[in-house]
Amino acid sequence: MKTFGLIGFPLEHSFSQKYFTEKFKVENIEARYLNFPISDINLFPELLDKHPYLAGLNVTIPYKQSVMEYLDELDPVAKEVGAVNVIQIKWNNKKPYLKGFNSDIIGFSRSISPHIRKTHKKALILGTGGASKAVAYALSQMGLLYRFVSRNPSHSSQVSYDALDNENIKDFKVIINTTPAGMSPNVDSCPPLPYKGVTSEHLAFDLIYNPESTLFMKKCAENGAIVKNGLEMLHLQAEGAWEIWNQE
Repeated sequence: MKTFGLIGFPLEHSFSQKYFTEKFKVENIEARYLNFPISDINLFPELLDKHPYLAGLNVTIPYKQSVMEYLDELDPVAKEVGAVNVIQIKWNNKKPYLKGFNSDIIGFSRSISPHIRKTHKKALILGTGGASKAVAYALSQMGLLYRFVSRNPSHSSQVSYDALDNENIKDFKVIINTTPAGMSPNVDSCPPLPYKGVTSEHLAFDLIYNPESTLFMKKCAENGAIVKNGLEMLHLQAEGAWEIWNQE
């Protein structure tokens, strides 16, 4: 039986296993999807040794960047983005050939684009992890300028939360949260923004899907912003992953 799976840590609230298990059942696909929570990316080769039948993997927090050094090849877009969330696995004499892709870009672009208005010219990307790289690439393809927001800025493209004020927020009318702040079970947390600067002209997109409405989304919605969570993006990136795994 074809086996697919997810690597990351922790995986208690993973969307992928439930999604693909249901997909395989509904579409009568003889396959299974397993979670592989590994506490250190250095355990990745050992995982492949133990499961020499894997046909493909998804990659989630915190390994979307660190997994790249273990791959044999990178899709050009994944290489440019600097993050991988899908691994295609081809076996040759029990040796795996691993190629990395990024379907987050597909999922995010298709999910947010219907809500982008002419006034949405600049975006703040909260967080600097692997998902933020895919978001930045997608925004640039849509013609939006962006700045990363980090608790500990390490590059000129990044700004600290402390440096933001209401006027900054008014200038950046698209705000995307790529951090885990507000994710279940820590539903009472949110990125430390000056939310009073958010207006009805803003679009607030949270990659989190559990809970359905995060504190970040609620605070933005209170000021009239359009808000959207990451569930549709997850569906779209999952289908993108399925297409990649089935490429010859």
